[in-house]
Amino acid sequence: MSGFTDLGYARVDTDRESRQGLPEVVYGPGKQPAEITGIVTELLGRSTGPVLVTRVEPDVAAQVRVPGGTYDETARLLVWRPAAPGSFRVCVATAGTSDWPVAAESEAVASAIGLSTTVVRDVGVAGIHRLMAAQDDLAQADAVIVVAGMEGALASAVGGLVACPVIAVPTSTGYGAAMEGVTALLAMLTSCAAGLTVVNIDSGFSAAMAAHRLAAVAHR
Repeated sequence: MSGFTDLGYARVDTDRESRQGLPEVVYGPGKQPAEITGIVTELLGRSTGPVLVTRVEPDVAAQVRVPGGTYDETARLLVWRPAAPGSFRVCVATAGTSDWPVAAESEAVASAIGLSTTVVRDVGVAGIHRLMAAQDDLAQADAVIVVAGMEGALASAVGGLVACPVIAVPTSTGYGAAMEGVTALLAMLTSCAAGLTVVNIDSGFSAAMAAHRLAAVAHR
């Protein structure tokens, strides 16, 4: 077996689920609705788990002709066959309301692939008492996804409060010297809270997938 299906415009990795526990997740930008339709149809026919398409704008989502899917406009996520919530608990914490679209992607992807999610919004360090008020939610999590722009300090603050893995997502939120997320990225990478995992700028998807890998190991 080749482990993939050649559709001409895409080679669909039909073996991904057996290797990693989830079917291939489709990256939406640059693909035509008909191409997304073909890829999703192939994945649904060749796998049993949830099928996701990320970063899909509303006009494209409306043209994807595969029955049974749902669309989250804020997260820009198409989902078929979402998994039931499992026992691995992920808390998604945002520094500010402006970070929510990235956090929404994290939460929606994590939920769709079977992680049990809670959300703590707007607990940035400019009013750190808001974070302290959310300590119970953080303490109950098996992993915390921290989504922050500006100087990205929330990741360090959370990393100093909890023992579980912390996955930091820098966002492009902020004024000029924030450098479209580079400042937050570098701050998170150089955090004095040891052991933080840092993913790419605005990549809520990557954070959810990192949590999935942690959950897969925990459940062995």
